[in-house]
Amino acid sequence: MKNSLFIKAALSQETERPPVWMMRQAGRFMPEYWEIKNKYSFLEMCKTPEIAADVTMLPVDLLGIDAAILFSDILVTGEAMGGQLSFEQGVGPRFANPVQNLKDVEALEVDVLDRLQYVADAIRVIQSRLSKLGDQQIPLIGFAGAPFTVMSYLVEGGSSKDFKKTKLFMFNQPEAAHKLLQKIADVTVDYLNMQIAAGVNAVQIFDSWALALSWDDYREFSHQYIQNIISRLNRTVPVISFCKGSSVFAPIMAEAKPDVVSVDWNADIRNIKSKLPQGIAVQGNLDPFVLYADKAVIKDRILRIIERMRGEKGFIFNLGHGIMPDIPFDNVKYAVEVIKEFRY
Repeated sequence: MKNSLFIKAALSQETERPPVWMMRQAGRFMPEYWEIKNKYSFLEMCKTPEIAADVTMLPVDLLGIDAAILFSDILVTGEAMGGQLSFEQGVGPRFANPVQNLKDVEALEVDVLDRLQYVADAIRVIQSRLSKLGDQQIPLIGFAGAPFTVMSYLVEGGSSKDFKKTKLFMFNQPEAAHKLLQKIADVTVDYLNMQIAAGVNAVQIFDSWALALSWDDYREFSHQYIQNIISRLNRTVPVISFCKGSSVFAPIMAEAKPDVVSVDWNADIRNIKSKLPQGIAVQGNLDPFVLYADKAVIKDRILRIIERMRGEKGFIFNLGHGIMPDIPFDNVKYAVEVIKEFRY
């Protein structure tokens, strides 16, 4: 992968243009995704390697993206540990047996890698397909959910707007919360190292709900576990750290020594980069809502970010969070084209 723009940028090397991929790039905004989704449940799609490969390849084939990301979900680790996971249309993920106390935490298992082998199988199928693209060298990104975010789903029993149950669990049962976070971290280390062994070319840790935390609570209940995970990974591939809240938490995130900090859309990405240690790249940070706008607006906002990063090594173009399901496909394709046409 030495000629991959994405890998070069992730390692803070010079590139002739920023590489581009987008969080949730294989998803509900694509008609072709729905052709598959209407035949299978979401978990069936994740757990059937050939189907996961089909979905992973959609943005490679249809958008010309510079990196593929494994089609899976951040909650498969929680399910493997003993969470009774389901996905309900219009509702999202649900755990039927939410964690409420130390006894529930102790019941969760950590020696669960055999239950996640379908992910390694999918990686091998995807890499077989990517290898047939010849000289394009499209890397595959693996990923996992960060311990705090996975914990929030296990405790809330699903999505939450205020994370009240999670915060009360942290504040009133800190021993149980820390034990749960360490269990998730241990599973995540095994899981990501399995993905690396299976052939991914980079990994990303998603802390989707870190923005719910105060500075001190982020350090105690999120950062230290991400730091623990990254320190135990087989660092043969670049590691990306993402959280909603990175515009605030980036200085702490850098302490975990990722190769890349993925920036949400609330910050000036050049300012964030300037405050990070030398050799840490940045990824981001277009507001995904821009992709609803007219094409002239999309182009203007993209070029503003790229121009802001001119002269900086280590920049991957991405969104500040994932693509929403009703964003027009043509707008996403146009955005990719604008980025790929740019030259420094």
